[in-house]
Amino acid sequence: MKKDAHPDYHEITVVMTDGSTFQTRSTWGKAGDTLKLDIDPKTHPAWTGVHRLVDSGGQLAKFNKRFKDFGLKG
Repeated sequence: MKKDAHPDYHEITVVMTDGSTFQTRSTWGKAGDTLKLDIDPKTHPAWTGVHRLVDSGGQLAKFNKRFKDFGLKG
């Protein structure tokens, strides 16, 4: 096996949307980093059956502003 062919595999802390945390091993980030989830199985519509709009980075606000006057007038 070649040296340095594989990424570093280390422990990180994952923070769920409800604030609960757990430790896991990952190649993400550095050892001891914290990964905060925006969407997880507790909030994702595929698991909850409840649909809600998630505005990441203001994309939803940008869309609404761009198309606010777009509509059918009858």
